[in-house]
Amino acid sequence: MRKTILGMIAALGLTVPVVAVAQQPTTLRVVAHSDLKILDPIWTTAFIVRNHGYMIYDTLFALDGELKIKPQMVDTWKMSDDKLTWTFTLRDGLEFHDGQPVTTEDVIASLKRWAVRDSLGQLLWSKVAEVKAVDAKTFQLVLKAPTGIVLQALGKPSGNPFIMPKRVAETPPSDQIKEFVGSGPFIFKADEWKPGDKTVYVKNLKYKPRAEPASGLAGGKVAKVDRVEWVAIPDQQTAVNALQAGEIDIIESPQHDLYPLIKKDRNVSLVTTNKWGNQYIYRFNQLHKPFDNAKIRQAMLYALNQKDFLNGVIGDPEFYKVCKAMFMCGGPYETTAGFADKYESDFAKARQLLAEGGYDNTPVVLLHSTDLYVLTNMAPIAKSLMEKAGMKVDMQSMDWQTLVARRAKKDPPDKGGWNVLITSTSGADSLDPLTYSFISASCDKAWFGWPCDAEITLLREAFADETDEAKRKEIVEKLQLRAAEVPTHAFLGQYNNAMAIRKNVSGSVVSPVPVFWNIEKK
Repeated sequence: MRKTILGMIAALGLTVPVVAVAQQPTTLRVVAHSDLKILDPIWTTAFIVRNHGYMIYDTLFALDGELKIKPQMVDTWKMSDDKLTWTFTLRDGLEFHDGQPVTTEDVIASLKRWAVRDSLGQLLWSKVAEVKAVDAKTFQLVLKAPTGIVLQALGKPSGNPFIMPKRVAETPPSDQIKEFVGSGPFIFKADEWKPGDKTVYVKNLKYKPRAEPASGLAGGKVAKVDRVEWVAIPDQQTAVNALQAGEIDIIESPQHDLYPLIKKDRNVSLVTTNKWGNQYIYRFNQLHKPFDNAKIRQAMLYALNQKDFLNGVIGDPEFYKVCKAMFMCGGPYETTAGFADKYESDFAKARQLLAEGGYDNTPVVLLHSTDLYVLTNMAPIAKSLMEKAGMKVDMQSMDWQTLVARRAKKDPPDKGGWNVLITSTSGADSLDPLTYSFISASCDKAWFGWPCDAEITLLREAFADETDEAKRKEIVEKLQLRAAEVPTHAFLGQYNNAMAIRKNVSGSVVSPVPVFWNIEKK
């Protein structure tokens, strides 16, 4: 009947009014590597919180796809002839999600809060005599002495000084913020946030991206989907099933042993966006026995071996590398100085050092993350190797977000604290002593575990101030030799992973951090 009526209308030369059909919002559904339970990217270094930060906040500078520092919120900048005064001018059109313009007061408050908690921020701020607003768009950093780390600190990929409104940034660094207003390409939907279920972001329609193409964490951050949902699916096989069914679009970090299954699906691709890889970290808490003793920390460097960990988690040698260089094999400061004889599971040497350090068989509390597959098997492997060396181990299991909260506690291990934890860090954050937070030994200001060593601190500062590359490499060798003598941590090898992405999704950006601008979904 309908076809007949339409045919009669056409025969009479009449026109049919066109009814506009509202375009449905485009939603990108992502299984992130972890559930999001903490929302303050300055308060914690957990990567899921950092990733959340890049969704809703903007940065003064950023690394592009070749790890070169580029301006982001900054339009122009200059350094005075005496190299002491840096002047920065913000670009036009910067506006917070609440409609207020971004001003230098917001920037200065954000920088001050960041500099209390970030290891490179602390180092930079130790060299700052004054930070002041010139006007609403221009501010200055006035240094006590010249240093080459200003732009590197302001543009680091993890622990970046995300810019928040002044009223938010004035939250004490020891407290978490309670308002989540940024100026970035997406807006956080706090009313839809359900930990354990989903985290929701919507396109910031007022965001003005830079004119340059997106590159790494820099360039034009163009939100091409209307809505991004991070969906919590802890079980990896369930996540892959949902991806193959088209119920989700991306798995940020699928389990390596599921790669063959993913490769068989013609509608899904494995895409490596973080070409710099990652490094595993075994972290000592030096506030409490037994790891307040350097001999006992040294014992662990001899007891552990990287291959057991890499085989036990990654499995395929195509995606991992045994590496005794603290600052990444393949990086500009690669050297095995101090570590050539370590990471071979020399249990006799480890037992000797435990005895020299006076280890008294007190159980060591080892924190075990159970819900991140890249970490789940790490603690059991560590427990086995530590016990073979003669150490008693109390492995305590918990989800990653609980571990993130617990690692900040300085209480004794038998009062809710800890002795050892295992984590991973981005290769792009591990290429030199400045961005590599695990080598910071600034006592209470250092990363969780709180190592305290004046010599490491002085060497790191010397590296910051040195501009000659040959001399910088000499400093790195001295630093590694010192770190082998008074270890801050053990590094357990390098690995790479890929995102699993449905083929109707395009535009993923090569970046050390997973980002969701520039992505389109058909």
